[in-house]
Amino acid sequence: MNIFKTAVLLTALTILFVLIGGFLGGRSGMLTAFMFAIVMNFVSYWFSSKIVLFMYKAKPAKEEEVPAVYRIVRGLTEKAQLPMPKIYIVPNPTPNAFATGRNPKNAVVAVTDGILRLLNEEELEGVLAHELAHVKNRDILIATIVATIAGAIFMLADMARWTMMFGGRSRERNNSNVIVLLVVSILAPIAAMLIQLAISRSEEYRADQTGAFFTKKPLGLANALKKLQLGVQHVPMAGGSPTTAHMFIVNPFRGRDFAALFSTHPPIEKRVARLEALAKEM
Repeated sequence: MNIFKTAVLLTALTILFVLIGGFLGGRSGMLTAFMFAIVMNFVSYWFSSKIVLFMYKAKPAKEEEVPAVYRIVRGLTEKAQLPMPKIYIVPNPTPNAFATGRNPKNAVVAVTDGILRLLNEEELEGVLAHELAHVKNRDILIATIVATIAGAIFMLADMARWTMMFGGRSRERNNSNVIVLLVVSILAPIAAMLIQLAISRSEEYRADQTGAFFTKKPLGLANALKKLQLGVQHVPMAGGSPTTAHMFIVNPFRGRDFAALFSTHPPIEKRVARLEALAKEM
């Protein structure tokens, strides 16, 4: 059901993008937006992981540098029947982790310096299992495409606002067109954001559950989430972009700016409650 919901929401986001192109440029604008969406999806499919790793200055980690991470990931990939991903370290004190890559064969699991200092081994296993669950569920590609299209919608909304400011008083432009541009510039980004949040939150719940089945220790991840929530509140991520927040196991920008109020993740309390209920079932 979650996969079906994600597919529906992703389709809605793409349609929204194309419709905005139509509002701004008629049929030619709609066709241009559609072709642009295809190009963006192609670029995000092939190059997104490299862009994100570069953005956060992530470096490949040798096994002797983080033996516990390699040991845990190797054991989890055997259980999940996944190829061994590349391990990267993000030189950042904010405790967090993310996975990237266009498919399981090209997956990367990245952890920050902060998370390695904060969590014990069982909690770290829960986090790494969560990230591998994203790889198993093919969430990474969906999240990347969603972020790319959502970013483009924000760009088109900006174009609509500029068009309204500099072309709104033209004699050739009637009041109804101005109203349409105003509605698009205000509502389109909000709709894109809500769709992005819905997809991201659905994926996080699914990854929590899948990761817990990998480890058979739901409370390990539950305890890790509690620690990470406090850790991010004390040391929010410096640098980076809020448009990548959905890639991390917890929102790394919480408390840093106004955009962080619209969290890409479900409330930690609800995630913990679901994991505790799953632990009782197990």
